[in-house]
Amino acid sequence: MSPEPSAAEPSDLAARAADKHVVVVGGGIGGLVAARECAKVGMRVTVLEAADDLGGAIRRVDLDGVIVDAGAESYATRGGLVRALVEELGLADRIVVPQAGGAWLAGIPGVGAAPLPAGGILGIPANPFQPDVRRIIGWSGVWRAYLDRVRPPLTIGHQLSLGKLVASRMGAKVRDRLVAPVTTGVYSASPDDVDIDVAAPGLNAALTRVGSLSGAVQTLRDEAAAKASHAASGAKSPAAKTPSTTPGAAVEGLSGGMSTLVDALAADLVRLDADVRTGVRVRRVRKVGAAWTVDVEVAPTREVPSSVDDADPLVVELQAAVEDSAPPVIEELAADAVIIATPESAARELLASVVPDLLKTEAAASPEIEIVTLLLEAPELATPPRGTGVLTVPGSHTAKALTHSTAKWGWVREAAGARQIVRVSFGAQGEPAATAGLSDDAAADLARREAAALLGVAIGPAAVVASHRGRFVQSQPASIIGSGERRTAARAAVQAVPGVAAVGAWLAGTGLAQVVPDARDEADRLRRALLWD
Repeated sequence: MSPEPSAAEPSDLAARAADKHVVVVGGGIGGLVAARECAKVGMRVTVLEAADDLGGAIRRVDLDGVIVDAGAESYATRGGLVRALVEELGLADRIVVPQAGGAWLAGIPGVGAAPLPAGGILGIPANPFQPDVRRIIGWSGVWRAYLDRVRPPLTIGHQLSLGKLVASRMGAKVRDRLVAPVTTGVYSASPDDVDIDVAAPGLNAALTRVGSLSGAVQTLRDEAAAKASHAASGAKSPAAKTPSTTPGAAVEGLSGGMSTLVDALAADLVRLDADVRTGVRVRRVRKVGAAWTVDVEVAPTREVPSSVDDADPLVVELQAAVEDSAPPVIEELAADAVIIATPESAARELLASVVPDLLKTEAAASPEIEIVTLLLEAPELATPPRGTGVLTVPGSHTAKALTHSTAKWGWVREAAGARQIVRVSFGAQGEPAATAGLSDDAAADLARREAAALLGVAIGPAAVVASHRGRFVQSQPASIIGSGERRTAARAAVQAVPGVAAVGAWLAGTGLAQVVPDARDEADRLRRALLWD
């Protein structure tokens, strides 16, 4: 008679996994990645998404037959984990990089628009005397920035606020005209609210070493270049952590749009026998002992008697009225563990009764931003007038940023043919989107006018072939001062309760490069507890 398998033997672990049911609430990238991690080891997985489509902030839109991204259009390459996921899912041949062209700045006092200077970090120049920097901040700004070279560095402690550090070292013009457009465009936040140690790791330390902020920028760029050269030569080298010089650098996209990643994740979940449901609302999450119950609202169904003509319009209308007025049917799903993968407000509401300590933690502000995507008949844009995108000096324009998608992505240009696609962004931390109170048509017209102003090209109403307006609740970026402490406290409260995990940008930080590895780690923590504890 063979001995019983030990707790670590595969046959026993497989049986344990097959006996576990994990319910994932939320079908954005975080939820899909976490669900896949659980399904890969044989656990039964149910994914519940309230919207009709999966993907969360990753969405696609059809503009007169042209399918493009309406939400996230790329991912940061840092860490390599998103690319690894893309390759695991068989999408390596779809990976694309932005076209050359660079970003521009608009709304510069006395100048108008100019290319974003090269050779900086988050807009901070390494050399304030270089012509493209001088053009934007003027000679008075140049000489004020030069004082950074003769001022003593901070020797006791260091400055957390990016904006305050830049203003104190290099002056208000560098902060307002170079740094603020970048932080507003990348983080939807004022530079004063950005934690320099998170947004630009190593910059404070380099400032202390070399004695000036501009010198620290040059030092980090030189170190990053040396590491890149070392890696290119075939030697192993840790990935450089120096922030990108310009928005759009160090990112990749997918031909056909980022929604192809969502489609591949969903298909893989089906292959792994996961149950993926859309258009369902989770009303409540409950726990009794070690058992979890998820209450799901199910639309009531009414059978039409066989004697009634169900094609009669009046019957159809009455049937719809009855279904709309009927109370919802609640389906109770039993689970061994639950993963909450919704935005912060919904997550806190669902977890309130089962993670009471979460109520003691501070919720972050989550502004709603809007992106209006325009398909244009605009031959004037065939040769990109201002690179692949435009950032704005805060207060100078209604829009916060513009992406010229047909200039930035080769696959979009091919899909659009002779037409052009631009994306105009509105709203930031602490500032509602200017389009929030407008109708869709009015929002599209405002986006058209802003696009014309930002690109410096006349774009009349007749040029708009189609438009799409997307609303997004933006989680607070990890780079905001105090965000790390808030996220750590919330995560600790959730992890203190066995059998539950929470994933998503409100805990991981914004961007796929943070959400994907965080979702994998949390799913791994949960499944280990289910299999071994």
